[in-house]
Amino acid sequence: MSGTRSRSTSPRTPARRAHSARHSLRSSVRRRKTPWKLLVAAVCLLIVTGLLAWATIARRMAPMSNTSQTHFDAIIVLGSPADADGNPTPIQFARVTEAVREYERGVAPRLILTGGSTRFHYVEAEVMARTARAQGIPESAIFVEDQALDTIQNACYSDKIMRQHGWTSAEVVSSDYHLPRAAMIFGQLPLEWRMHAAPSVWRWSRYRRVVTPLRETLSTVRYLAWARAMERCEP
Repeated sequence: MSGTRSRSTSPRTPARRAHSARHSLRSSVRRRKTPWKLLVAAVCLLIVTGLLAWATIARRMAPMSNTSQTHFDAIIVLGSPADADGNPTPIQFARVTEAVREYERGVAPRLILTGGSTRFHYVEAEVMARTARAQGIPESAIFVEDQALDTIQNACYSDKIMRQHGWTSAEVVSSDYHLPRAAMIFGQLPLEWRMHAAPSVWRWSRYRRVVTPLRETLSTVRYLAWARAMERCEP
């Protein structure tokens, strides 16, 4: 009898071979799918990063005027929503108050207040006009544009009012974070203009200092990538 015991291995049955083949196939498929998922995620991240970078650079490079003049035919005040009771929010109040100051300094002899009903069913321009009257602006110097639902329409409809009266230049008043995108939009119009910032009302709020510029950057992405071509101002 031999001192070494031979180790015998039983051959795999057809069922075991089939199961092993299926397992190997599934593992191979999973290995092939994982890189594609990562690739898609990487491409999406790259696109988002590129769009945000594009908007950020465009905002930094946007000119704040296309003229050197200091007196204009009108001051255009870009709207923002009123509060739930139909009263001006701090943002809206700051914009109108700054426009009133510019009017009193002799920058322009009239105000164009632009903004439709975008939230709580109150017309932005009418609420701003009420604020301007309360601060001493005469009715004859107030022009209300009550249809615009976004900044492109603010610019477009205000330009129509100006052309109807033969006015060709304007100072545009809005919040500082809003002005770069507004400048890109007004730059498409046949007007002489300059941007003018209302005082910031969010210096105390860390949340607003972060969220508001980010939201405005996303709005700039939308304008550059889509709205600029699709939402044209008709003459």
